[in-house]
Amino acid sequence: MQVNIHEAKTHLSRLLERVSTGEEIIIARAGKPIARLVPWQKKKSPRNLGLFVGQIHIHEDFDELPDEMQKLFEGDADH
Repeated sequence: MQVNIHEAKTHLSRLLERVSTGEEIIIARAGKPIARLVPWQKKKSPRNLGLFVGQIHIHEDFDELPDEMQKLFEGDADH
């Protein structure tokens, strides 16, 4: 929905009620959009980096493949 500035000032409470239900309101000046009323979204909690420090172990050979499989990845296998 788009409203002009005067209408937005006059009916702000009503517009905010609509926004609270998920609707987006565009406020325009002379028909050109200048602002957007959108529902408030709580910021996501920051990620807790290092949560599993010391609990996960990756073996040194985790990326080694058997020769046959390595050839498949490299495209050298006979089909």
